[in-house]
Amino acid sequence: MATKRSSSSSSESDAKKKIVRAWCDGCFDMVHFGHANFLRQASKLADELYVGIHSDEEISHNKGPPVMTLAERTTMVQAVKWVAGVVPSAPYITELAVMDKNNCDFCVHGDDVTLAADGEDAYRYVRQAGRYQECPRTKGVSTTNLVGRMLLMTKEHHHHSPVKAGSATGDSKSPYTGKADFLLTSDIIQDFLASSDPKPGDRVIYVAGGFDLFHAGHVDFLKKARELGDYLIVGLHSDKDVNEQLGQNFPIMHIYERALSVGACRYVDRVEFPAPFVMTQEFMDRVKPYKVVHGLTHRATDEVWDSMYELPKKQGIYVEVDSGSSLTTDTIIDRILKNRRDYEERNRKKEAREVSFIEKKHLGNTSTCRPSMGFFFFYSFLVAKLSLLFFSSSRPCSSMCRLQTVYSAFLISSFHSRISSKVSIQEN
Repeated sequence: MATKRSSSSSSESDAKKKIVRAWCDGCFDMVHFGHANFLRQASKLADELYVGIHSDEEISHNKGPPVMTLAERTTMVQAVKWVAGVVPSAPYITELAVMDKNNCDFCVHGDDVTLAADGEDAYRYVRQAGRYQECPRTKGVSTTNLVGRMLLMTKEHHHHSPVKAGSATGDSKSPYTGKADFLLTSDIIQDFLASSDPKPGDRVIYVAGGFDLFHAGHVDFLKKARELGDYLIVGLHSDKDVNEQLGQNFPIMHIYERALSVGACRYVDRVEFPAPFVMTQEFMDRVKPYKVVHGLTHRATDEVWDSMYELPKKQGIYVEVDSGSSLTTDTIIDRILKNRRDYEERNRKKEAREVSFIEKKHLGNTSTCRPSMGFFFFYSFLVAKLSLLFFSSSRPCSSMCRLQTVYSAFLISSFHSRISSKVSIQEN
């Protein structure tokens, strides 16, 4: 009897256990694997993850015009497999009242800085309340970076080893906007791309394509395709195959970036990459598709298109579905090119605010960027001191002398860096 009561008490305790819910918010413009990786990390800190998405108006006021609409950005975040709930039109400056309304215990953000229109930290209130946690920012990709790739029309991002995202802002002075490499770890592979095999009797659906700049139109299509069966496999064409068909600097995202973006989607069970451009019998025997599905539109020539799906068409398993979305990769690129100056100005202002914030945080007030005369006199004294210690021949240099020399050199180097930083900020 005692054992039963203990077991019953344990069950009641488990039932009453509070669900820990984390909150994060952001623009989530042109959602990419960097966003998804942040949400993956944030989800590990709690039982559930709720995501607030800023309105188009809030983003325009605080950062600059978004590429995607609120509805498109909401569709993307809802499709990320680590997200439990989405709150559209969340305020740009995170509010405790909004978190409380959604029963969220704390807020999670990346270790980069997010600044409001006034140049202040958008997370200052949750920091002050002690309800703030951080996850490492995913280096090597950002919406700013992707927009830059499209504007510059370069192919640097096609050269990856194994995941190296070239930035369009190589001369960036902000650590949050500049160039960085993304390292693919075993944890990321496991969470994004690991999959179990289809169960016996599962109807396997196969779709293939470039899935470049993975967007809401892709999500709507994958959701419709998944509804036709029980297990969805997405095949990604290689950078070479995509570029041969589309030319210019396509794909905008290289194959590893595209694989992670697609792998984060809750409707996808497995990602195959690089997938054969033309479906062969050998590939069909391995995948064993119940249906091979494609959307209503394609960008290949009729001759190439007929060869790509000749085999599944002959077998009567080829199906076309209407995603119900008019959004395409071309649509996104057209938006950016049409508003090129606005996005270039947005990126410039974003970086300038970040640099200014970092300068104020680490170097104090920068309203006067020129170092004072006293600063230069002290700097000159250190140079003279080092010269005397180093070039003096009147006595052997003792250990203390050498230590003073090294320390003086360190101080000179530190002050020189500070001067360079101040002058650099002033010039920009």
